[in-house]
Formats: sequence, C-alpha cells, structure tokens
Amino acid sequence: MKIGVLKEVKSGESRVILTPTEVKQLSRKGHAVLVEKNAGLQAGFPDPSYLKAGAEIVQHAKEIFDRTDLVVKVKEVSPEEYSLLQRGQIVFSCLHPAANKDEVDALLEKEVVAITAEDTHRFGSPNCEVAGKLGALMGIQYLLTPNGGSGKLVGGIGGVPGIQALVLGGGIVGKSAVDILASLRAQVRLLDINIGVLREAQYLFPKNVTTGFSNQETIREILPHVDLVINCVKWPKQRTDHLITREMIGTMQKGSVIVDISADVGGAIETYRPTTFEEPIYTIDGVIHFGVDNIPGAVPNTASIAYAASVFPYIQSIADKGVEQALRDDGYLCRGLTVYKGMLTHEETGIIQNRQWVKPEELLN
Repeated sequence: MKIGVLKEVKSGESRVILTPTEVKQLSRKGHAVLVEKNAGLQAGFPDPSYLKAGAEIVQHAKEIFDRTDLVVKVKEVSPEEYSLLQRGQIVFSCLHPAANKDEVDALLEKEVVAITAEDTHRFGSPNCEVAGKLGALMGIQYLLTPNGGSGKLVGGIGGVPGIQALVLGGGIVGKSAVDILASLRAQVRLLDINIGVLREAQYLFPKNVTTGFSNQETIREILPHVDLVINCVKWPKQRTDHLITREMIGTMQKGSVIVDISADVGGAIETYRPTTFEEPIYTIDGVIHFGVDNIPGAVPNTASIAYAASVFPYIQSIADKGVEQALRDDGYLCRGLTVYKGMLTHEETGIIQNRQWVKPEELLN
C-alpha cells in the first residue's frame, strides 16, 4: 500500500504522525511511504532521517493526495485540503467530526474512508497526558505578573503558601495536570463524578491534593478562592448548559487563570473560545483564559514519538490487510470509522449534526 504522511498546517502544530522508526517498519514490509517535505522537521525528524528509513520525500501535499491510498496526519483535514481528497482514499487523523460540519461534508462528498483517530485509543491517547502536564505548566506561567497574572508563585515559600488550584476531571488529562501541580507543591483540589477515580487519586497523590465530587454548587463555592482552574471535562456536545458560567467567573480573583484543556466551544466553560500559540490568551472579567486547542503541539518531539507508537498498529494493520479487514478485526479501530464512501458512520456526529448515520458493523457485515 502507498501511505502518505502530511505536514501539519494548523497554526502552532509541529507534530508528525509517523516518525522514521515507524516508516522503517512499513518500508521493510514492502509498503511505499511518501513524506511531505519537512513534515517532521520541527519535531526533530529532518527529511534525511525519513530517507534513511526508506521513505520518499515529496514537495507538496497535493502529491501526497494524488499518489497514495492511505493519508495520515495528526490534526483535522483543513479546508485547504478538502479539494485534494481522492475518492476511495483512506484518511486517518484526529478529525473531531462532531464539531466540524464542513469537514464532514467534504469527507462525505469525496466518498473517502475516514477514521477518527481519537476514538481508536485502547488505553487513551498519549496526547491526553501531554496536554494535562503542559496545560498545568501554561497555567502556572500566566499567573506571573509579566504575563498579566496575580503574581503568585506556584509552590509558595516559607511563610507564604502556594497557589490554590482546581482541576476538573480525573481522567488521564486531569491526573496528568494534578501530577505537575502537586509536584510543585500547589494546593490542589481534584473534582470528579466518579468515586472510583477519587478513591484512586487519594492514594496516588500526596497530601497537598484533596478530592471532592464535581457539581456546579461545589465549584461555585470554590471559585472565589482559587488561583488556577484546569478544565479536563469533555462536556457532552448536545448539552446547552455549562459547568462554569460567565456569572461564576465574575466571582473569581482578578489575575487568576483558566486553562481549558478540553477546548469545547459552548462546553464546560461558558467563556471558552479557541486560541493559538501566536495569541494564546484573552481576559474576561479580569480572569485570564488560555484557549489553545492543540496544546501538545508545543512539545512535538515528545508528543510525536509517543503518539506515533500508539497509532502505528492501526496504520500497519490497514496497510497489511486493507481497510475493511482491519476494521473488522479490531473493534477499537472500527469505532473510529467516521465516513465510509459517502455514508456517515459516526454516531456522535449523526446525533449532534442531525444527520442520518449507519453503524459501521452493518456496512462491514
């Protein structure tokens, strides 16, 4: 099979979906791998390393789309790439289809086979861990006065306590954020709706981390006293309410910081809007909001190595068996199937966008 590795075009995105390590394995099995020029450069993988691994370097994205059966990338298919899609082509990337109607329209129109990578992870994406750790560090950075923050030191000093941090959600992202904050001696409150998660955290983290059940009233009571909020709750897209409202943000201290790692417009944080690393923050009612929706792009080497290793088995399976058989053989890969030759197969997207959809299992017999 011919596999194309695209250079990312999203602002601030420097990750690459396959490193030379994975390319070498594909090449050894007889697959042709085309890599767009400088696709891995900022992640620490220059073109010569891909050439040594057996890849062919091509100059432009159009050539990738024109010549390959399987196109792989980290982030969504961008509007400038819609017209390049070829009928019957396989696309594997983090599509986030429920929130991207135009993208879904293009995938359906082009009759591609599109797989949403974020739905395929058996043990959670490495990007979740990266986002949690890096989100905490970003929040700490914007508490500094030169960055507009309240001027508080994360771990405090003798006689002056560290910051009060609130982490919403105790999944991979939340635990990763708590890990950073707790190790820097912040006073951390972790909220979740799952008692099992909270019980685990009680033994996993040091005593400067306390736990509680997540609900709006509890959050309302805590917010006036916290310096940093890290949201790791993936809010259901069909809900129209919010976990933290604009009115609640008005009760927070001036110079405090909100980092919304889940990055949902209309989601858990009512005031959230996406930003880029070029302009990462905005302020509402004196509260700094960090809204970058591809945080792991800031550490592309670490993120690329881990992410490539996690998705490579799927890419290799598609290349070795063909996409239909690969989907039949792995339920996790199958649940990521989003579009199949003009038919929508992604339940969440069908519900959110009020579209007809078909179960992948029905199409694949």
